Amino acid sequence: MSAEMAIAVAILLPALGALLVALLGQSPNLRDCAMLSVATATFIVVCTLYPEVASGGRPTLHLLEVLPGLDLAFQIEPLGMLFSLVASGLWILTSLYAIGYMRGHHEENQTRFFAFFAVAISAALAAAFSGNMLTLFFSYEVLTLSTYPLVTHHRTPEALRAGRIYMGILLSTSIGLLLLGVLLTYHVAGTLSFIQGGILAGHATPLMTGILLFLYAYGTGKAALMPIHRWLPNAMVAPTPVSALLHAVAVVKTGVFTIVKVVVYIFGIDHLSSTGFHIYLAYIAGGTIVLSSLVAMQQDNLKARLAYSTISQLSYIVLGAALANAHGILGAGLHIAMHAFGKITLFFCAGAIMVALHKTEISDMRGIGRQMPFTMAAFIIGSLSIIGVPPLGGSWSKWYLALGAADTSHLLLVGVLMLSSLLNIAYLLPIPARAFFSKATSDDGHHGEGIHEAPLFCLIPLCLTALGCVLLFFFTDPIYQLLAPIVQP
Repeated sequence: MSAEMAIAVAILLPALGALLVALLGQSPNLRDCAMLSVATATFIVVCTLYPEVASGGRPTLHLLEVLPGLDLAFQIEPLGMLFSLVASGLWILTSLYAIGYMRGHHEENQTRFFAFFAVAISAALAAAFSGNMLTLFFSYEVLTLSTYPLVTHHRTPEALRAGRIYMGILLSTSIGLLLLGVLLTYHVAGTLSFIQGGILAGHATPLMTGILLFLYAYGTGKAALMPIHRWLPNAMVAPTPVSALLHAVAVVKTGVFTIVKVVVYIFGIDHLSSTGFHIYLAYIAGGTIVLSSLVAMQQDNLKARLAYSTISQLSYIVLGAALANAHGILGAGLHIAMHAFGKITLFFCAGAIMVALHKTEISDMRGIGRQMPFTMAAFIIGSLSIIGVPPLGGSWSKWYLALGAADTSHLLLVGVLMLSSLLNIAYLLPIPARAFFSKATSDDGHHGEGIHEAPLFCLIPLCLTALGCVLLFFFTDPIYQLLAPIVQP
């Protein structure tokens, strides 16, 4: 299979999988087997593209010309390669987990859920492989539209309200700001192609560069910078596999991926750093990191606490991009992968607790470590990776982000990263501490004595993602080597 064909197959397979899931809806076992088969096949196809990209190749697929010099096209560069591997790989585990969760929680409309889930993965891969900003914008919008039915899955008044907020914020920011940024970029530079070193140098004044930077930053609502973050905690009314999709696999990762890609291939880090405007975005991201961490500490609902944690962690990636230096960009790219594994582990654990013990509030989780030892052990591993403790993957991305902040001589940004890690400890570690070291309340006995874990289809994926957090610490070098070319002149 040629690289061009592999790009097309990787994007189309999940979409075709959605159709297959819909056709097999009357036979849940066949439907779920088909979904897992398509997810596995998609990951394998994506993996076939890795050797060429890692060796310096840039596989390209042109679809059609929209305007002279402006077409819908796909081209895989290192950052997109990493994102596609993370999204397609975690889709397998999320699908396996979703089967256990949806059945264990007796969810309705499971076929619709799995079908739109597959379409969302297709859109995320299209975004990862985008060869220019036009293609990325269209992929970004398809992702928004395809995830709306997932956010509103339960069709309750609360879910429908969350869906309105979700669509309202993401569409208004992308159409009102991101699209304007895309049009201005085309007007100024005469192209929207992603080019090493950027396309704005020599075309955009420092002021125009600053305007475009903030149009892209706030137009990419999926990156959840404050104050356009409200859609994310509101979306927690969705089933937990959707939360995993939103927070780790596709949606928010597409947002921060877009910002990093735009900084590298539209602005160019040298051009952006020469204007000085990038530091303002860095401090906005730093403020979001600290404020959302403080809000997370106040949340008793576990998914809500993890949602505000995600807002904070996303801004790590935005901060890395805004630093506009090699260490910052590499830290941002690494954090896309490290945070994905850490946060999906935590959401998997939250869903497992809900399925097994029907608990959603942290204050009700005293002593559950004795009933769910594997789940809570995985929660500890995911938490420590998010905090940045060796030997877990999150320590590497935070290290490079700290180096990037130090390179700017803005020591306050280094302080923000250090303070944030302390806040991570404050809102994450009390949860397993309560689970393992507090005495269970008297009303917990109805679940019986002994181990009471979630179904295996829930338990196995969360153990594997926790293992991934460990392996990423020891096998970071291939990711570093893959990303290194994006910061070379």
